[in-house]
Amino acid sequence: MTTAILVSILMTLVAASTPILLAALGELVAEKAGVLNLGVEGMMLCGAVAGFAVAFSSGSTTLGLAAALLAGVAAAMIFAVLALSLNANQVATGLALTIFGIGASSLIGAGFVGRTVPRLGPVFPAALSEHPWLRVIFGHDILVYLSLALVIGVGWFLRRTRAGLILRAVGENDASAHAIGYPVIAIRYAAVAFGGALAGLGGAYFSLALTPMWADRLTAGRGWIALALVVFSAWKPGRLLIGAYLFGAVMTLELQAKAAGVNWLAPEVLAMTPYLATIAVLTMMSIGRRTGRLDAPACLGKPFSAT
Repeated sequence: MTTAILVSILMTLVAASTPILLAALGELVAEKAGVLNLGVEGMMLCGAVAGFAVAFSSGSTTLGLAAALLAGVAAAMIFAVLALSLNANQVATGLALTIFGIGASSLIGAGFVGRTVPRLGPVFPAALSEHPWLRVIFGHDILVYLSLALVIGVGWFLRRTRAGLILRAVGENDASAHAIGYPVIAIRYAAVAFGGALAGLGGAYFSLALTPMWADRLTAGRGWIALALVVFSAWKPGRLLIGAYLFGAVMTLELQAKAAGVNWLAPEVLAMTPYLATIAVLTMMSIGRRTGRLDAPACLGKPFSAT
């Protein structure tokens, strides 16, 4: 294997992992607050189409990223109003949000199919970002570095800050948190909004960085992998980073196999590989001595009423 091929594989691995990491990290924070939002795929699609539409219309990927973040938050607020304020079933509401995101992105994106936008470029100067070896470290766009910084930031926030302790308390025992004066619903709104923002940015990574050309259902189910990763990581940001890059490696192997012209496996089988890996991991966790469910916040998915 030549140096150029190895570097190319590593660059692809990082790119494939970043949107999943962003979306999963946002969902982890929401679930730590006791909210189960299965609408990650829908929020990613809302962010993807909003980011692409604004970037195409304005010519600015920065504005596209801002629009994607806001679109993700807006979609998350739909879920929050229904699930938190109106006490709708969180599982059903999350699934409805995914269906909404699929439909809305198809409708809004219909006029952009086949259109392209400038790709989100590297942060560092060309001397570093285009170097044969150094570009593995310095050749990435802003969202790659943001995702890594957020892993550290979220881990520190949850374990080392008073606000993080309060958020975890809300997820573990909402009644006790409310009894000592913490605004449970407001905290959960903030956590859901954060999750929507990162899901929107994760979706925008597909339309502005990975494949800067609009296509229907661009995220291809990656939101569901992000949900599975939260369970795989046992709700720990560090393990989430490892899991995201492991699944990114599986996706990279799939792409490399296709590029190498592997013909003894049908293309459909190769495309199934990341999702089969997701099922395999969750199955192994469920039959193990210690399941991921034991680490889940105690109030996850349970409605809360102050009355």
